[in-house]
Amino acid sequence: MSIDHGTPTPKSRIHGSLLGGALGDALGYAVEFDSIDEISRRFGAHGLTGFEDLSGPCHFSDDTQLTLYTVDGLVEALEWANSGVGADVNACVWLAYLRWLATQGIDAGPSAPAPRPRWIDGNDVLRQQRHPEQDCISGLATGEMGTSVRPVNPDSKGAGTVMRSAPFGLIPHISPEAAYKLSSDAASLTHGHPAARQSSGVFSLLIHRLVAGEELREAAAAVTAHAAAIPHVAPELPHRLEAALRLAETAVLPPEELIQALGEGWFAEEALAVALYAVLATLPAGGAPVLPEQHFRDAMAVAVNHSGGSDTAGSLAGNILGAWYGEDCLPAPWLGALEGPEVVRGMADQLVRVTTGEG
Repeated sequence: MSIDHGTPTPKSRIHGSLLGGALGDALGYAVEFDSIDEISRRFGAHGLTGFEDLSGPCHFSDDTQLTLYTVDGLVEALEWANSGVGADVNACVWLAYLRWLATQGIDAGPSAPAPRPRWIDGNDVLRQQRHPEQDCISGLATGEMGTSVRPVNPDSKGAGTVMRSAPFGLIPHISPEAAYKLSSDAASLTHGHPAARQSSGVFSLLIHRLVAGEELREAAAAVTAHAAAIPHVAPELPHRLEAALRLAETAVLPPEELIQALGEGWFAEEALAVALYAVLATLPAGGAPVLPEQHFRDAMAVAVNHSGGSDTAGSLAGNILGAWYGEDCLPAPWLGALEGPEVVRGMADQLVRVTTGEG
């Protein structure tokens, strides 16, 4: 396999991951509630293969909304740190999520603090209700800041954690252990099941390794091994990831077999496994050159064309490939059709500014 996509800059990786996630989210959101039979009826035997197939607006879902609010919480914590003042990162992320909750028209109650508005809150595209995961809503609506020791929704293992966790892996110059911990701690704000928290941490660790320059297959194998070694790991997490790596070595599975093998993607570890499979199974084999944009298109088609959580699988796959390739993999026509690209770029620029010093 020949890989010659250069070495993306940190800025390109940050923009690529956030925009790539938004693209995959929007593509999958168009078919999120459709069975594979309905997708085939609408788009033909090959399913939905790109924004070119869609005639209406290309909206992203709560996956991208919460990812950008994760960025905002991290940016606020880093702004404090850069000014010489220590800040509780998880508290900053929680306050950001409370502001997102308010955009959904829900009050966290009198016990919750009233966060001060920030730039992100003034963007109407983030104030739309896009079928938010109910455990994210109910966890935040308690007005209590969940922790790993005392999580809210202790039995919840939905994909609402992993879908928002790419930004923890985009922070340069922190250790892999810190990226994992920040992510799993933030998952506890809404979901308490170990599979949800550990899946989020492993996903952020994968993004972290890609941003550090590791190749995709090596990074995927490393985080899968890491998952198996987590103390008190939820066994379904390494089981799903190991299956994803194994299946990706064969021909691309039909959608029904993919879901049967890895799950529908409504749970965190399933969504991560489907996305990981999608990006690995579509890598060219036999030494063929890797064309970043074609790889992105091919992976998105696998990630979204099934009877499960298409938006989250597409979002995670887009985060992964954008972090690896940088912006070079993103199809320009898709970016032109995406709603609110200036908001995604605006938040990416803020993260670049506080982590690299670029304007």
